[in-house]
Amino acid sequence: MNEKPPSTSGPGTPGLVARIKRAFKGEPWSRDEIQSFIKTEIDLDAEEKSMLAGVLEVSETQVRDVMVPRSQMVVIDIEQEFDEILSVIVESGHSRFPVIGEDRDEVLGVLLAKDLLRYFGTDAAKEVTIRKLLRPASVIPESKRLNALLKEFRASHNHMAIVVDEYGGVAGLLTIEDVLEEIVGEIDDEHDQEEAEFIRPDGDRNGKPSYAVRALTRVEDFNEYFDCELEDEEFDTIGGLVMHVLGRLPRRGEKVDFGGFEFSVIKADKRRVDALQVQRRGEQD
Repeated sequence: MNEKPPSTSGPGTPGLVARIKRAFKGEPWSRDEIQSFIKTEIDLDAEEKSMLAGVLEVSETQVRDVMVPRSQMVVIDIEQEFDEILSVIVESGHSRFPVIGEDRDEVLGVLLAKDLLRYFGTDAAKEVTIRKLLRPASVIPESKRLNALLKEFRASHNHMAIVVDEYGGVAGLLTIEDVLEEIVGEIDDEHDQEEAEFIRPDGDRNGKPSYAVRALTRVEDFNEYFDCELEDEEFDTIGGLVMHVLGRLPRRGEKVDFGGFEFSVIKADKRRVDALQVQRRGEQD
């Protein structure tokens, strides 16, 4: 930029005289000043301002803040049969899957659904070897910045990275979609449309019935569905109630117990909670 936009007045921002001096000196702007200018001076709609703010935040956000945690990763075991793998692909709706060996810390590679599905309905399906279909897994540290990761994704043409902690154990994974959502907001695909239903059964996890619940589900509707009595006087939605119990905006993968339920955050960003996984505490099949 040849010209630097004027800063707005307020706490931590320069006044008129200071702005004039800086205009002559050509001093660089701080991130806070640019954020303030975007919010108050630029004539854009709220969505465009949010996107610009997201661009600035990406360079300060670390992988650990937005990754899909280890417990929520959908993985394929190298020993699974073709039909079992196909079932995982169809049920999850994902296009890329970490393939593991003895445990989740042993990631052998990444399987693209399209590489396997080309064999569907053919005689070759009986002979296909998953190992031959694996693509190398990109491994990144939890501390990596999202802007650096986005450049890496573009250069390598990878769309998924495995996140490891300081001890080399798998901490989670991150996709290029996750990074882009930090800039433009939630990106829904055809599979995500299933979440239009506010509460729906989501199979069993750890031997207990599980439910997918949208954060915007009204507390009174939740109470009616589960025949319970969660407090609904102060908070209208389940997402609001979860944030109140935690005392802050929760991260994806965080869990909290209250009212006889375990709530796990499945989708969330810096702006809102989007989806939860819910199980009754002590409920069995």
